[in-house]
Amino acid sequence: MNRFHISLFLLSMFFNAAIHAQKKQELSLQWNVAAELPVAANGAKALGVAGAVAGVYKNKLIVAGGANFPAAMPWLGGKKKYEDALYVYAKKGKGIVLQQRIKLPFTIAYAASCTTDEGIVAAGGENEGGLTNKTFLLRLTNNASVFAIQNLPDLPFALTNASIAVDGQNVYLAGGEMTNGVSNQLLVLNLNNLSAGWKQLSTTVNKVSHAVLLINKHILYLIGGRMRNSNGISTLYNSVFAFDLLTHQWTEKKSLPYALSAGTGAVYKDQLLVFGGDKGATFQRTEELIAAINAPNDESTKKKLTDEKTALQSAHPGFNKEILSYNIINDSWEVLGNIPYDTPVTTTAVKWNNCFFIPSGEIKAGVRSPFILSVKPVTRK
Repeated sequence: MNRFHISLFLLSMFFNAAIHAQKKQELSLQWNVAAELPVAANGAKALGVAGAVAGVYKNKLIVAGGANFPAAMPWLGGKKKYEDALYVYAKKGKGIVLQQRIKLPFTIAYAASCTTDEGIVAAGGENEGGLTNKTFLLRLTNNASVFAIQNLPDLPFALTNASIAVDGQNVYLAGGEMTNGVSNQLLVLNLNNLSAGWKQLSTTVNKVSHAVLLINKHILYLIGGRMRNSNGISTLYNSVFAFDLLTHQWTEKKSLPYALSAGTGAVYKDQLLVFGGDKGATFQRTEELIAAINAPNDESTKKKLTDEKTALQSAHPGFNKEILSYNIINDSWEVLGNIPYDTPVTTTAVKWNNCFFIPSGEIKAGVRSPFILSVKPVTRK
């Protein structure tokens, strides 16, 4: 073998080794409890909330509103309480600390919220008065020491549990539960042109709520979710649809490994991450029992069904712990691992520097988590 062939052989080996090393790179996630919601005014431990407004503005993590059941579980007659507390967290060392605790001028839960350059946008949601069509912007002013709320254009209809994503000045809202059904609208609001209000950009393939909506480059990804049917029993989706913001066309992508709703998601490089979610077995069985209880039956049958529902919800196993990763380039899903804590659903994954933060959320039927989890992606070879 002459010197030229030897050099060519060595160069080939070098490139093959580089390609092999590149292929072997794996993403792992480092999980931690970053903080715990503060104790109540009476010194009681925080219950946590589901459906809080969450985002990062002026390098502060903001968690506001949400709902819980402070007196008793809902199947035991407990009433849902909507919160008005707003917490501001700042970075300190490798952790985060509570910096401010104030009150919103209203209660709100299950609004779709996202971080923008202008502040944190919250759209829709609900409180004691029912569903709302209000949209507002949370801002920190005066060196992040004073809070301001700016009203944004109303949604064309009231809804809750919608999905939201932002790209520059454009805020996208998909689906959500309405008073008379489930929405199939994809709406957009240009924060640089508020006078135009919310505009319908398209209709989604399915009527859907509780989905994950993520954006990468000029593509929106609508992942999973569910639809409550007129009989009170929901359809859960494993579907994934991509909406091209340039062509305004929907494309169906590789489905989730299983149907999933109320999960949280984030974009990391060319991957879409979905943290946990509800596979729906307990949820749908509960809906079936409620429908049977409400059907014409004798009192003995109703009591038996009610007792079964109470036992089912009391023994709720918690939610799916798997972390799913979608490879945008390969159109494929894989399981990255498991969440090492009780899985929170009906919450939001918020990007803050090189980590994602997941504040509070529901961990079992009627039960909330007081913890703020942090997730740090690490690429290893």
